Amino acid sequence: MNANLRNEQVWLAVGSLMVLAAVALAVALVYTRDVMIPFVLAIFITTVVAPVIDFQVVRWRIPNWIAILAALLLVLAMMALLGVVLIVAVQTIVNTADEYSEQVARLPKQLFAELHAHNIHVDQALISSELKSHLPGMITSAAGTVSTLLSNGLLIVFFVVFLMIGRNPHKRRTGIYAQIESAIRGYITTVTAISMVIGVLVALILWALGLRMAWLFGLLAFLLNFIPNIGPIVACFLPIPVALTQFHEPWRIVAIVALPGAVHLIIGNFIEPRLMGKGLELHPVTVLLALAFWGLLWGVIGMVLAVPIVATLRIVLSRFATTRPLGHLLAGRLPGTEPPVPIA
Repeated sequence: MNANLRNEQVWLAVGSLMVLAAVALAVALVYTRDVMIPFVLAIFITTVVAPVIDFQVVRWRIPNWIAILAALLLVLAMMALLGVVLIVAVQTIVNTADEYSEQVARLPKQLFAELHAHNIHVDQALISSELKSHLPGMITSAAGTVSTLLSNGLLIVFFVVFLMIGRNPHKRRTGIYAQIESAIRGYITTVTAISMVIGVLVALILWALGLRMAWLFGLLAFLLNFIPNIGPIVACFLPIPVALTQFHEPWRIVAIVALPGAVHLIIGNFIEPRLMGKGLELHPVTVLLALAFWGLLWGVIGMVLAVPIVATLRIVLSRFATTRPLGHLLAGRLPGTEPPVPIA
């Protein structure tokens, strides 16, 4: 009994220290976000591009600095392409923010008409004015997040260069490092490819239905697909204000929401799991909590980085006997639901 009590006290002390450490780390991440966000992005970019360097050096016997230069040019080309697209998208969003807000503000009119028909009185002017006053700020704030990311591009490239220089292509990586690198690389490449397919399909569907700014909503579908669970839902409902003001046929409005939703549903539930295979072993509740936590710390960028960060944390926690129960908990495996795993 004394031994059990002592073990419980030890676990309570360890748990309390871990909570305090997590709070202190969260505060530090908030205050260092201007540096940490570009650094984390650079780590993920280097992880994806590293096989290009390794292949050139090991297989083609190219000098390391030439391989790094070639990989860096590839990264710069990708960042430049994405930057141009995002700049055009941000400019379009900012220019149409007021118009989009007015369209959203018109949506309650039909609802208010129904409510008045049932003798339920609501201050329509107040709600409409609130929508029109707040939506432009929300839209431009989201555009500001993208602009901030673009302005940090130089710092990201700086970190990428030094991470590439510090990498040894001839050293074979094993153990926890190889597991983390493989999981993150597989996740990023798969999600990027799937998001591109979804963005193109959504843009083509909305264009075929005659919706204005179809390419913009396709781009938003591509970007929001990097935010699991929440992003695809938001992307499906974004075109509704434009559709309601542009069309009067109910079937077309339903199709503008239903067809992109079907694309997200089919690809997200049938194709994506097959491509990812075993995946990152994160429970859906863990993903939602990670989105909320990292979104609170780092905003929209934090929500994009939440899944790979928590997946890395799960791999590290599962590697050590003391923290292995926490790693299993992130994967949705409760204590006692499976046989113990031997210590590596």
